[in-house]
Amino acid sequence: MRKNVVLTGMMGVGKSTVGKRLAIHLDHDFIDIDNLIEKKEGCSITMIFKNKGENYFRTLEKKITLRELKKDNAVISLGGGAFLEKTIRRAVKDNSLSIWLDVSTNTLVKRLKKTNKRPLLLKKNLNETVKKIYLDRKKFYNESDFRIKCDFIKTDVIVDKILKLYENSSN
Repeated sequence: MRKNVVLTGMMGVGKSTVGKRLAIHLDHDFIDIDNLIEKKEGCSITMIFKNKGENYFRTLEKKITLRELKKDNAVISLGGGAFLEKTIRRAVKDNSLSIWLDVSTNTLVKRLKKTNKRPLLLKKNLNETVKKIYLDRKKFYNESDFRIKCDFIKTDVIVDKILKLYENSSN
């Protein structure tokens, strides 16, 4: 039986929103890795990137993610780049059902236009940046157990799909 559900995908796809609702349905804990990192550091991820750099952030993200993946009965929302790390992917595969929440880059750009909380997007051309990051990460996200295209479906429908996948994987 797989104990955890791990949500991966690009920033802005809805991992936290879906994860919170899913955790309620499964009666699991909800763990948001980005929130844990911000609590530990006492500042936003943007400030961590700015003050300590991406390498520091990725090292901390790996340490916290691997610790949280050892827990049972949790819905875990990974940071957008966490699944690129081989050690994290391996740990996810060991005891979790992994779901790639996927939306088109056009949808992502619309969702991310007004945010300044995403340090990798603080560049000039948002559209180009999102497309490049998506293309770089897609092959890693593809290693998830399942992929759900979320462009035109409501959160509750996504949660229902994941619940069915979880039930089927437990049998």
